[in-house]
Amino acid sequence: MKLTENQIDELYKFTREHYVYFYDVQSELVDHLANDIEEIWVDKPKLSFEDARDTSFKKFGIFGFMDVIDAKQKAMNKRYWKIILRFAKEWFTVPKIVITISVFFIFFMLLQIQYSEYIFLATLLILITLEMRIVYFVRKQHKKKEAKKEKIFLLESMIGDTKNGFTGFTFVNLFNTFNLTGSDFSSLNMYWVLIISVVLTLLCILFYVSNYIIPQKAEELLHETYPEYKLVNNL
Repeated sequence: MKLTENQIDELYKFTREHYVYFYDVQSELVDHLANDIEEIWVDKPKLSFEDARDTSFKKFGIFGFMDVIDAKQKAMNKRYWKIILRFAKEWFTVPKIVITISVFFIFFMLLQIQYSEYIFLATLLILITLEMRIVYFVRKQHKKKEAKKEKIFLLESMIGDTKNGFTGFTFVNLFNTFNLTGSDFSSLNMYWVLIISVVLTLLCILFYVSNYIIPQKAEELLHETYPEYKLVNNL
């Protein structure tokens, strides 16, 4: 016995009711549930759709779909970082390498200025404000899509959230680490100045890539990751 279209739709609703919000994860679970229900019906053909669905769901254990969601998020996390590194590598090719070297030398010079930590503190506030502003507007867009019952993919959400402002918070943690040591940036030896300049330059690249380049390439990346993306969004 095969599931009807209405029963497939019911499985999508069922996954949503069990806190599966992203369409790609829902689709994978619905496919698994549908196949399992059909196998259950082979042995118990008189079992109702609801009972067969619940029997299949119990096989996921006490945490339900949470383990599957967690595994998918970890896998997509790795993919997201590969995407970031892919675009970040472009900054080490001509002509962007010139910009990269310029940023490095700006940090290198600033770190040798007395009270340079206050300059970095002001920069931190600006970066965090920018990231939080982007996250706010993207989440607002996602809420509108949810209200209209539009499909949202896991990678789409990750791109929109820009990793929850990870770059800005990395800057903060770096600043706090040196602040706790009680060292004045301008008193650091040349070895540390070079290392910190490199780290700050790399963080600036990650900030720009994750907040501006990847969101601009979102449609392209979603089509690349999900063959069904265009079809789903045209429904």
